[in-house]
Amino acid sequence: MNSPTPTFQIGKNGISESVVLTLNKMLEQHKHIRISFLKSSGRSKENLKDLVEELVGKLNCPTQNRIIGFTVALRRTAKADTKGL
Repeated sequence: MNSPTPTFQIGKNGISESVVLTLNKMLEQHKHIRISFLKSSGRSKENLKDLVEELVGKLNCPTQNRIIGFTVALRRTAKADTKGL
């Protein structure tokens, strides 16, 4: 039986250190996580890719990411395989 993919929401405080710490801990426990950017995070189609690049750059492990609407699917990868989905 598969466990559901953990979901995390980023709101008005944006990408803070506590968000990065929490996501790092989640990625240690789970291979896949979803991150939803709420309206209060100042999201827009134009800046979402920049926000994701900033977030991925702050994480401790290599990840692949896929943007679907205002949700980002992150997948922890091996160190040798770091290209996007």
